[in-house]
Amino acid sequence: MISLARVDAIESQLCLKINRFGSVRPIRTFFAAISRLGDWPFWVIIGAVFFALYGSAAVYPGAHIIVTVAIGVALYKALKNVLVRERPYVFNGHIVAGTPALDRYSFPSGHTQHAFCITAMLATYAPELLIVTVPFTLLVAASRVILGLHYPTDVIAGAALGLALAKLSMGLFPLV
Repeated sequence: MISLARVDAIESQLCLKINRFGSVRPIRTFFAAISRLGDWPFWVIIGAVFFALYGSAAVYPGAHIIVTVAIGVALYKALKNVLVRERPYVFNGHIVAGTPALDRYSFPSGHTQHAFCITAMLATYAPELLIVTVPFTLLVAASRVILGLHYPTDVIAGAALGLALAKLSMGLFPLV
């Protein structure tokens, strides 16, 4: 059986290779901006566009997405505090954090979880927005590794959790 420390050591080597892209200032600046937009500003803009397109018909879907994301925040924070995986730049001193982390632990990626969850829910509620949200979601996921803030498995787990949360929420509270 392989230990978690061994997994971190193996994965940190991949992180180091990916993180080197962030050593190029324009690339680091671009992905840092994507990451910060993924904190909340991009999603607020998408919400405003959604409400502009659908008016009062956007109230239920908008509330549904907001509640699901709030549950996702509680979920990923609980997981991070139980699993306590140090960020790649903490584990491997050669990995450079391209932007400050919002919290201490790495697993799972909350940014990726939220991006995948929101995008998956918008696939039902406003599929015309996917032309913007899908590329942004993929850039957010990539940014987390390029910036040295997450291991690839953190991002994969965040994506899987976001998709699962969206599917569960859409199943429990379908369109009205």
